[in-house]
Amino acid sequence: MKLEKVTSESRRRYDDACGTAHGLELIGERWALLIVRELMLGPRRFGDLRASLPGLSANVLTQRLEGLEAAGVVVRRRLPPPASVQVYDLTDWGREAEPVISELGRWAARSPGHDPTLPLSPVSMMLSFRTMFDAGKAGDARMTLGFRFGEETFVVEVADGALTARRGDTNGADVVVASPPEAVAAVVYGGGPVDGLAIEGRRAVFERFADFFELPAKAG
Repeated sequence: MKLEKVTSESRRRYDDACGTAHGLELIGERWALLIVRELMLGPRRFGDLRASLPGLSANVLTQRLEGLEAAGVVVRRRLPPPASVQVYDLTDWGREAEPVISELGRWAARSPGHDPTLPLSPVSMMLSFRTMFDAGKAGDARMTLGFRFGEETFVVEVADGALTARRGDTNGADVVVASPPEAVAAVVYGGGPVDGLAIEGRRAVFERFADFFELPAKAG
């Protein structure tokens, strides 16, 4: 029996007119969707991306970024002075993939095999807040929270039944949490003790905030 020669190009193409198939051709290679996820909250340097995805080699990261650039999902640019460093950012169209990432995450969280104790990147933590936020539980709450993960800082605001999460200075936040993402997730999604977190400011604000989220029920 003659075996078909499988090339890298044929692996990337499905020869299928379905938009889902083409979507997989664009961002379905291993690591590609996670790179898109890490860029959802703004531009990152190459080294930042590697630090957030420790299992990804520099060589594969370079290949995936080149592929995403060629597809029009990612753009490379240089920040203005005084930074003057090269960064990667999502195009406007690339940023439209956030609902795909969110819904995939919500769907996969129902898997009995999902392990929420595995490592979690800071961006993943912030996007999970956007995905799992329950406006009904938040009610009329108004609060601003800061999250500090090493050198990365984020601001989460809850108001009028909506949640926003962005990179930003935590000055002026009602409360600042300075613990690893995994520790924060253990409290928010696992019901762990708040006492284990490094919290600055109004602890009661974070305790209320932690009640606004819930992982979906497991399938089956």
